[in-house]
Amino acid sequence: MSIASTNLRGALCAFVAVLCFSLNDVGFKFLSGSYALHQVVLFRALVGLITFAIFIMPFYGGLTVFRTRRPGIHLARGLCVVLANMFLFLGLAAMPIADAVAVFYISPTVITVFSVIFLGERVGPRRWLAIAVGFAGVMVIVKPGTSAFQIASLLPLTSAVLYATLHTLTRKIGGTESAATMVLYMQITFLFASAGFGLTLGDGRFAGTDHASLEFLLRAWGPIAAGDWWIVVMLGVSGVFGGYFISQAYRLSEAGFIAPIEYIAMPMAVIWGITVFGTFPGASAWIGIALIIGSGLYLVWRESRKGQAPELRR
Repeated sequence: MSIASTNLRGALCAFVAVLCFSLNDVGFKFLSGSYALHQVVLFRALVGLITFAIFIMPFYGGLTVFRTRRPGIHLARGLCVVLANMFLFLGLAAMPIADAVAVFYISPTVITVFSVIFLGERVGPRRWLAIAVGFAGVMVIVKPGTSAFQIASLLPLTSAVLYATLHTLTRKIGGTESAATMVLYMQITFLFASAGFGLTLGDGRFAGTDHASLEFLLRAWGPIAAGDWWIVVMLGVSGVFGGYFISQAYRLSEAGFIAPIEYIAMPMAVIWGITVFGTFPGASAWIGIALIIGSGLYLVWRESRKGQAPELRR
């Protein structure tokens, strides 16, 4: 198969994955005012496992997909992605979707820093400048030290750090574990983690705050309305296929080619914000978005020239 054909397949996989992740962001924000986060995550994991068993597992040898040489790293990756998802979705509950997604896209900057700290890679002055620009973009959106600052803006930033940790761990097992196996253990971790949160917080005894993010986390579990089940199903299906297709994209093509495609999530977030939630980014948000995306794309370009481009998303 030619490189062009492989890259095309990789690009299509990345586009499908980004669309799936964007739908997850919209779905969680839409449900954040009515249900507990861990309740939604639990049902998403159940739907995701059913979807995985029907549409993915049969093509990977059935139950043999459970076989792994690195259970410890799968657990660590699962915990990283569980917490990263929860922090991002808690941020979405209180922030405009475009602002939250923009702050999350500090991820490639964090990954570059982690490559220096944990992988011993060298970073030149131009890449450090790009990192500084990306961080400045986050500060423009977060607005620390001003009356516009809100604690919720730190949630997607924390999520970005956890995703960087996730992808640092992924480098250790990418050569021995299939995309299906990695997705499977992520869904299992989601299932057990959300059940644990539910047993601890699901009675709502800590609820009653005035903060949207805290209420999303602490709200008591309750029956899901009939009209909301289609959103829960959509979250489960899109979550599994998003994880699977982004893994396939990075397996088929170089990360330097795939990573910029993930930035399609940013205009998607702006569109969802306008059409679904009636929010439009302000002038400072646009400046921050431009700085974050610009620095991220530059980092991806620099990494691709070295053949060591970072992965960006879930």
